[in-house]
Amino acid sequence: MFSPITSTHRRITLVGKSLILLICLLLTAEAGKAQSVNATKGGKGLQFVSADSVFSTKINLRIQTLYVGEYDLDNDEYSDQVQIRRARLKLEGFAFRPAFEYKLELGLSNSDIGGGNQAANNNTSNVVLDAFVKWNINDNLGLIFGQTKLPGNRERIISSQKMQFVDRSLLNSRYNIDRDVGIQLHHEFALGTVVVKEVAAISMGEGRNITVDNVGGYDFTGRVEVLPFGEFKGGGDYVGSDLEREETPKLAIALAYDLNKGASRERGQLGRFFTQHQDLKTIFADAMFKYRGFSAMAEFADKTSSGSPVVETDLETGDVKNSFFTGSGFNIQAGYLFKNNYEVAGRFTNVDPEAATQREENKQYTLGLSKYILGHTVKAQTDVSLLREQQKWSNLMYRFQFEVGF
Repeated sequence: MFSPITSTHRRITLVGKSLILLICLLLTAEAGKAQSVNATKGGKGLQFVSADSVFSTKINLRIQTLYVGEYDLDNDEYSDQVQIRRARLKLEGFAFRPAFEYKLELGLSNSDIGGGNQAANNNTSNVVLDAFVKWNINDNLGLIFGQTKLPGNRERIISSQKMQFVDRSLLNSRYNIDRDVGIQLHHEFALGTVVVKEVAAISMGEGRNITVDNVGGYDFTGRVEVLPFGEFKGGGDYVGSDLEREETPKLAIALAYDLNKGASRERGQLGRFFTQHQDLKTIFADAMFKYRGFSAMAEFADKTSSGSPVVETDLETGDVKNSFFTGSGFNIQAGYLFKNNYEVAGRFTNVDPEAATQREENKQYTLGLSKYILGHTVKAQTDVSLLREQQKWSNLMYRFQFEVGF
């Protein structure tokens, strides 16, 4: 039943959040008057450093406006929509001295916040994406404390601003381990021209913005990456497309493992909450290659549970009603960036859920076209995808997205 009190409370809550955000922006702007402004390039944000050089902040804002049109081949029906896919505000810098860094990133669109305020699931609003402090112990070792992305599959670690296609693949949407709250230790070293990067993380295991006691166990994640030909320009091993046009071949190969003890959500850090808990184990393997405008990326994921992934079945039909999302997936994509900064790219994704879950295998074929106006900061991207499931073509999807930021 509709409750005017509840409705009013929600409106007050939204207004309160909006006022808090506005105040923060005004305070930031006022503080900037007393600070020196560094000369920055387009797409690198607005940077401020205090007069005594004990504090700095860089502000970035970006918006992705998206059109999606889908044709249901089974039912001969077409539907479409226009949405603000992402609206992000990011602040990062250092405090006291450069060794102590911080980052705060907020998601402001409904797509960013969606899934929050589920009282039954003890889940709070999902406005906060990243919120952490980092201590750079030395040039090769750093400790992170707070909420950020776990070191899982490469496609998920790559920022949503720097993707080669309009959005990530089906492999990522089914198996990625997303963000979590905890600690991470980042280390890297070189052996001649070979660079090795290692990340270890211990987190709560239930995803971002959870404010209640941990109902399961902890999550343990490790990732090792090898760059046999040295570093990519501009951190290109975590950027879609070869915008730097690498003059020599560059390759990154990585392996990651995640153990979510007593997972209570459908996909570990994401999805519905269940009363039943399972240990979820995920293996990721991925690679990135770039050379003179050509780029290619491949990923594999395999997720298993300690017991049956099935949580609930229909007693009459035996059909699965709820289950953890287990199974395997493979994604490969490649593109070529022309000198006029147009790029053509193709992607193939296969998702093969565990048979016990009764979910269907999906194969998706995607062809994309991008125009980079100011790198990934100002760009237009479009792609067409054809989905195959239950041994037949089922969906044709067209997307167009424009991104602008600073």
